Amino acid sequence: MSTNEPAEPVAKGTIATAKQSWTDLFIWKQRTTITNEYGESRTVWQSPEPLQNPIRLFAQLSGRDWLFFIVGLLAWTADAFDFHALSIQTVKLAAYYKTSNTNITTAITLTLLLRSVGAAIFGLLGDRFGRKWPMVANMLVLGLLQIATIYSLTFQQFLAVRSLFGVFMGGVYGNAIAMALENCPTNARGLMSGILQQGYSFGYVLAACANLGVGGSTDSWKMVFWIAAGISIGVGLIRICFPESKQFIEAKKAGKNGVSAGAFWVETKAMLKAEWRMVIYCIFLMTWFNYYSHTSQDSYTTFMRTQKALDNAGASRASILMKVGACVGGTIIGYLSQWVGRRRAMVGAAIMSALLIPAWILPTTERSLSVTGFFMQFFVQGAWGVIPIHLNELSPPAFRSSFPGLTYQLGNMISSPSAQIVNAIAESHKIRGPAGKPVSSYGPTMGIATAIIAI
Repeated sequence: MSTNEPAEPVAKGTIATAKQSWTDLFIWKQRTTITNEYGESRTVWQSPEPLQNPIRLFAQLSGRDWLFFIVGLLAWTADAFDFHALSIQTVKLAAYYKTSNTNITTAITLTLLLRSVGAAIFGLLGDRFGRKWPMVANMLVLGLLQIATIYSLTFQQFLAVRSLFGVFMGGVYGNAIAMALENCPTNARGLMSGILQQGYSFGYVLAACANLGVGGSTDSWKMVFWIAAGISIGVGLIRICFPESKQFIEAKKAGKNGVSAGAFWVETKAMLKAEWRMVIYCIFLMTWFNYYSHTSQDSYTTFMRTQKALDNAGASRASILMKVGACVGGTIIGYLSQWVGRRRAMVGAAIMSALLIPAWILPTTERSLSVTGFFMQFFVQGAWGVIPIHLNELSPPAFRSSFPGLTYQLGNMISSPSAQIVNAIAESHKIRGPAGKPVSSYGPTMGIATAIIAI
């Protein structure tokens, strides 16, 4: 609810904006610019919206809104399953290709490194030609590349396929969140953003369930990839059946209808020139957040199998419960961000995750690792639950497909060596394991890295 209390106008300039943003973080009311029907603007302090019943927020979405949201969620879930089909099977793949865990995580680095290329290509295609067909192409090719991974006979072929996989994987995120969230009512976006982001965690849960189901034999990794291929191709075929985004069609009618490819690139360069500060901020934010998630999750299954001596089934069950915590935390904290503010929600969740690090890496049993992993990822992915709507709200309206996807994937590119760094440090430093024998120091490595990033 708006008050009559005037506020200083939104600052201009990098340093002034940073100082004002830091100060506003500790002020409960929000600085808001209001424009009347005559085009006159003024800045006031606005009280946060009170929390609303989530059932009522769900009810605000029409059947069409739900349709677009679910398809976007499915695409992001399939994208995550495809990625984590590799990360949770690092030990199996290392045995299959007769190489080290660190070398296997080179594939993760290459995938993350090249996702930004796909984000640029498919994000701009999404803003130019619509959300539908770029997403369809993404999902179908991702499925085919999962099959190509299965038939990679040498480690070099495996790396080449995963590199190409990264290009097409990078195109999913921007189009998925644009399609899912731009159709949602404004006051429901915090809640829906939290649910949407947890498609990533849900994809991890499904991959872990598949890994648990196929067993721990070396060749069983191929069955998980077959399942991933089926899901991706299925989502692509489902997307064919539904229409283009209403918001995209309206935006084209309002000002971008019939724009040539050359003119579109000119507009893109103009946007980058005008919004370069925001672009840099979002890339930096996404770099930090991607380090945050990848250091705390990508090697966690490997950590449990090597340092804690759990078998494949036990490590898979603990991983599943860990990511259930992520799904719950992302949804709840995303919902709360509508009231406490996006930035305060992210900062609070990051601090809580840092406080949990000792309880996260010190336990030795499957049950205790499951519980602490649940709460750790509750806050890590709780902070992430705010990201889709935060990026969407910061995006220039005409670039809500390319801007979130490109900044997210550039952050991914910069943070791409995270899993490889963790594995390399852990394997080069030994600690005493449960049986008294030297084991790779995954726990201390992940704990120190996550603490630095979270704080």
